[in-house]
This record gives sequence, structure tokens and C-alpha cells, in this order.
Amino acid sequence: MTSELSELDRLAGELTDVIDSVAAVFGPSADPTVNGELDCDPTRPGNLRCWQYGVRLEHPGDPERRLAEVVLPTLEQRGWQAHDRSTPRELIARFSRDGADFTVHVARASHAVAIIGSTRPVPA
Repeated sequence: MTSELSELDRLAGELTDVIDSVAAVFGPSADPTVNGELDCDPTRPGNLRCWQYGVRLEHPGDPERRLAEVVLPTLEQRGWQAHDRSTPRELIARFSRDGADFTVHVARASHAVAIIGSTRPVPA
């Protein structure tokens, strides 16, 4: 029996793939931090769902250079829009496309990398 993936499953798969591919640029051992559905409409609970996914890398190799020289140009070529949200404590790049978004955080002191994102909301 063949079952079709729901729209949220499809979006979750796409988000997971892109975040995992970005994490691989920083190193081989990303630890998942969040992976699951989220109720996205606090004014009407249960009507809109999105998927959240995130990973963390404790000891990435040269994260600032990899973000600037590999991640940014690659994702921009794939249609992701980049926005700099950096602070004195973190280098932060936010990427968005088709209602989905994710953010790459690089801690300036420890160089740890965290990546977290969510799909666009879909009707529940």
C-alpha cells in the first residue's frame, strides 16, 4: 500500500535536508535539538501546524569562514534570502524561502554552532 506524504511531511523533509546539509559544512557530528510539529497559531489553536527542526555542533571547524564562504553563497544560489542578525555575542544568519526559515547561530566565544528552523504553517 502506498501512502502520500502530507504537505507538512514534505515541508519537514525539505527543511531537515537543508539544515542537515548546512550542518555538514561545519562538521560531521551535529546533535538534533528539536524535531517535531508545532501549533503555529496561538489565536486559533489546532488550526495551523508547522515543523521545527534544529541541530547543534559543539566543536565545528572554522565556523565564521565556512558560513561566509560556503553556506551563504550556496544557499543564495538555491533561492534562500539571507539576513544578517548578528550581535556582539553571536554571528547570526537568518535564511528564508517560500515561508520557511532557519537561523544559523555561531557563538563568537566558543564557536559552537546552532541551527534551528521551521516550515511555513499549513492547515491542520
